[in-house]
Amino acid sequence: MLIVVAGFPSALIGVLFTGALLIEVIFSLDGLGLLGFEATLTRDYPVIFGTLYMFTLVGLLLHLIGDITYTLVDPRIDFETRDT
Repeated sequence: MLIVVAGFPSALIGVLFTGALLIEVIFSLDGLGLLGFEATLTRDYPVIFGTLYMFTLVGLLLHLIGDITYTLVDPRIDFETRDT
């Protein structure tokens, strides 16, 4: 159960980014989500790729932090040795 709790924050932050995008579009708040949405409507590809890069980078870093947290919570988990 503790492993599930250790991985929950990384999934929650991803959901918060998606929710922030929706909130920014609905209420016209300035932010990275609204910037990406407006860039999609106007076909501004460099801005689209930039916002996509930022969201992807944050997601990858959060998954890396979640994996490191797994190994700290349960030392039996080892990502280097594989018995195939």
